Amino acid sequence: MDFWFFLIQVLNGVQYGLLLFLVASGLTLIFGIMGIINLAHGAFYMLGAYLAYWLARTTGSLTAAVVLSLPISAAIGYVIEALLVRTLYRRDHLDQVLLTYGLILIFNEATRMIWGADVHGVTVPAALNWSIRLTDTLSYPVYRLMLSGVCAVLAVAMYLVITRTRFGMWVRAGASNRDMVAALGINVKLLFGVVFALGAALAGLAGAISTPITSVAPGMGDSVLILCFVVVVIGGVGSIKGAFLGAMLIGLADTFGKVFVPDFASFTVYGVMAAVLLWKPRGLFA
Repeated sequence: MDFWFFLIQVLNGVQYGLLLFLVASGLTLIFGIMGIINLAHGAFYMLGAYLAYWLARTTGSLTAAVVLSLPISAAIGYVIEALLVRTLYRRDHLDQVLLTYGLILIFNEATRMIWGADVHGVTVPAALNWSIRLTDTLSYPVYRLMLSGVCAVLAVAMYLVITRTRFGMWVRAGASNRDMVAALGINVKLLFGVVFALGAALAGLAGAISTPITSVAPGMGDSVLILCFVVVVIGGVGSIKGAFLGAMLIGLADTFGKVFVPDFASFTVYGVMAAVLLWKPRGLFA
């Protein structure tokens, strides 16, 4: 393996890790603050991808499609939280699993009914449809670099919001003691609704911006959901910093696993999780 090939794999791993972070950060917020095991979180990733595919065909612009898909994903997330999830806060985790698993089935069937069971794709915008030549035989797509940059900016913005704003203070307080937050006059129902909508929007955004480099198909969020739970377990439940580091580890482990040991690529991901849990049973930043 020469230097340039190694660099390409590092860039691929970082880009995949940043994309996983967008999805996993919403998942860890929802579970850490609201105590909800949201198995339907991957469905919002799929929903964002389908919205981007449909809106890109309608508007002729992927940028417009991504921008429009954000509020739609957030609105759908808020409605689901208000009508369904809100009834489960004081109930057993098994009830949460049953409801959110049912939502997976509903989302998957809804996408088949609306857009069919075919595999779809979205064209890379013309301005970003070129590559940076590294050697005579190797190049790297500019769109992937842009994707990494957008995800990195969002990661920094999310960290600043959580650690430097009043809303972030409410979120961190809600993760520690929701009853005390309510006693201090904060509208906990509204806070939880906004957090759930934010998580849905982040997952939808990840699905939307990934459409040019992946296939859009029913059930595409299921595999992403599994990896995001691995990220949350590694990073520690409720920790944005842990989700970021966990996503980077999983992104790099998955990428290099597919290069060096393709027959055991999935083992590398779970091997990293097992190693971290042996060292830190509650995750890196529990």
